Amino acid sequence: MKVAENQWKLMQKHLGYTNEEMKLFRRNPRNKDVLSKAAALMNKTIIAEVVASNGCNSQHNIGDKFYFDGAGNLITSLSPKRICIYALTAVAPLIFTSNELLYAGVDPNEMRFKRTGCFDVGIQCRGWGHIVLELRVEERQKQ
Repeated sequence: MKVAENQWKLMQKHLGYTNEEMKLFRRNPRNKDVLSKAAALMNKTIIAEVVASNGCNSQHNIGDKFYFDGAGNLITSLSPKRICIYALTAVAPLIFTSNELLYAGVDPNEMRFKRTGCFDVGIQCRGWGHIVLELRVEERQKQ
């Protein structure tokens, strides 16, 4: 679980930390653990695929995919032009869980509950529409 000094410096620059803030950051042993696994995480692409859709106001359809880098940042160039904020909100806990599993040395695709949906309950329950998303993690494709 060794972290090279240049990794700490890159993180400091990336986060815009002062030297004092970086000292605080380095004191947290979890940060060292996460940084030691950062390369593996950055080689992943997280995909949330629409597996069910009915009455979606944003027109998300079965097969639509939202792509995220390993840190959970939306890759806009690969994702639909319009993405419902409620779909993003719903998938956020699954992305967090996939990262935690990876940090723990567990394949994130082994997550037991990998589906989520927007909070709109759909027309049958007096809402408008509803989508269900399923998460998976893949090795990053060269672009």
